[in-house]
Amino acid sequence: MARIQGRGHGKSKSRKPVVELGKIPHDATITKEQIVELIESYARQGMGPAQIGERLKREHKIPYIRQYTGKRLGHILKEKKLSGAIPSDLMDLMKTAVAMHRHLEKNRQDKHNALRLRRTESKIWRLTRYYVREGKLPENWKYDPKQAELLIKGGA
Repeated sequence: MARIQGRGHGKSKSRKPVVELGKIPHDATITKEQIVELIESYARQGMGPAQIGERLKREHKIPYIRQYTGKRLGHILKEKKLSGAIPSDLMDLMKTAVAMHRHLEKNRQDKHNALRLRRTESKIWRLTRYYVREGKLPENWKYDPKQAELLIKGGA
């Protein structure tokens, strides 16, 4: 999403290697059920999807969850009813915006951070429109900095 504020229209991006879904590599030491249990336990500890994926890569040498389980991490969390009411990427952006608001209350002259805050809130509004359109957020859901601060305090 950072490209939106830039001028470039590049096509370069990383691509995942082609793998067969649900086919566990022959040198794997972990089963599909164990992976799902790990995901469930990490989610109950309060980790977000990005943190769960990173920990599985780092500690358990599982590069792609979908290759082992045949499902994406978000689908597994949704099946186990462990995904939040607000999507994790939107929640992360709101945490960033709340931190910037706190910083700007103390440092009113920080023009660079004010610009970053405007850009972050622009991303939040854009994501909100997308999630409302997709039905992942209610129709009347709006981003409000004061409400976001209360939501972050309650969720953290």
